[in-house]
Amino acid sequence: MMMDCDVNTEILATVDNGKRQRPGQAGFSLIELLIVLIILGLLASLVGPRMFGKLEMAKQKTAKAQIEMLLTALETYRLDVGRYPGNNEGLDALVRNPGEDKWDGPYLAKQVPLDPWDAPYFYMNPGEHGEVDVYSFGADKQPGGEGENSDVVSW
Repeated sequence: MMMDCDVNTEILATVDNGKRQRPGQAGFSLIELLIVLIILGLLASLVGPRMFGKLEMAKQKTAKAQIEMLLTALETYRLDVGRYPGNNEGLDALVRNPGEDKWDGPYLAKQVPLDPWDAPYFYMNPGEHGEVDVYSFGADKQPGGEGENSDVVSW
């Protein structure tokens, strides 16, 4: 009878792969966990900067697409009203009638969007580079700059 009990204990202490373990020794060692964390850290340090670079490039492209959308809406406004909105009316005239009889808007489906860096787009009429200028100062919110800080403009 005593022998049956020893055999059962022996069976319980054997893992599926055939190696013997003492009960309560399942899991990973601290060294194994540290190695995995180091490998994950190295992968993140290699992939992370590339992903952030893509994010900033995507923001620049989004700003350019939004400026094109605003220019299209401004052109439609001009065709209806006969002129572009004045500086005092700004881009808000694309969603709210500034008191024009010929206004047939709204010319945008939603409110005037903020640029991808959560700042309003700048609008000038007359523009320095065209009939109207629409632009964003980029990530640094300052004129000029390079890379992610470069201005996104309509000209």
